[in-house]
Amino acid sequence: MKAWQLDGFGADQLHLVERPDIVPGPGEVVIKMSAWSLNFRDLMIVKGSYNPKLRFPAVPLSDGVGEIVALGTGVTDWKVGQRVAGCFMPGWIDGCVTEAKGKTALGGGAAGVAAERVAIDARGIVAVPEHLTNAEAATLPCAAVTAWHALVTSGGVKAGDTVLIQGTGGVSLFALQFAKMHGARVIGTSSSNDKLNRIQSMGAEHGINYRETPEWGEAVRTLTGNVGVDHVVEVGGAGTLAQSFRAVRMGGHIALIGILTGGAATVNPLPVLMRNLRVQGIFVGSRAMFESMNKAIAAAKMKPVVDRVFGFEELPAALDYLESGRHFGKVCLER
Repeated sequence: MKAWQLDGFGADQLHLVERPDIVPGPGEVVIKMSAWSLNFRDLMIVKGSYNPKLRFPAVPLSDGVGEIVALGTGVTDWKVGQRVAGCFMPGWIDGCVTEAKGKTALGGGAAGVAAERVAIDARGIVAVPEHLTNAEAATLPCAAVTAWHALVTSGGVKAGDTVLIQGTGGVSLFALQFAKMHGARVIGTSSSNDKLNRIQSMGAEHGINYRETPEWGEAVRTLTGNVGVDHVVEVGGAGTLAQSFRAVRMGGHIALIGILTGGAATVNPLPVLMRNLRVQGIFVGSRAMFESMNKAIAAAKMKPVVDRVFGFEELPAALDYLESGRHFGKVCLER
């Protein structure tokens, strides 16, 4: 069985290795993997900026889809042949996340899915919508669930709301799709006018080039009649929060998800207090959220945006492409 193994931090420490085939333990299923998708977190893990205490050797990646090929003792809810994806945190079934549940995160606290076959706790997998290709289904566990948690579970987005998305990565485009699914308006930011045109072709009402308009928070207020948006899907982090505080309405909701601009900037918390803002950290989501989201995706026949599909053995090249920022949507692997 081939698997990608990280022996130390850095792309040169990522190697494709042969491992013995695996058998399921009690309560586990073995999944023959068909496709995977990459997240910015995967790049951070390989480079050593996500979990400096990661134990080596480590198998990376959290997101993938495949077919169940073996059942461990005690598994009665699943059958061989079903197409499934592992949850980002197989230990988070429902309710609030805890430290113990967080430590089950695939490709970080627990072994990842960058292998031809993986064993996962049967309680931490979900069936994926039938209309999706393998690559499309592989995009769901992290980015899609995060966007669903941010806007639907935490944000309670509804028809008539206005949502601000940042950039055109996986989470942001899923947020755009879920916002439109619920009848909301969308404003997006990007440094590329071409990408702004593409999000508008997907239904976004407005696009703002943040390089041409550094004070984009003020531009958002202008577009909303000086009221502000109801929801901000904040993937930038400390470097964009000040503009998000300006862009959101009084009493609005900011779903804090990413740190693409880093975490070292000084953030003034006064607007949170004075404008009665709700800033909610979003750490992906539970199996229950994943299942609810899949029902909505299946009902709407929604298709994730896949930018490019690499071969399984091209993982380093796929990570380089992700780091380049040229992608629009998800970067995937398939075999």
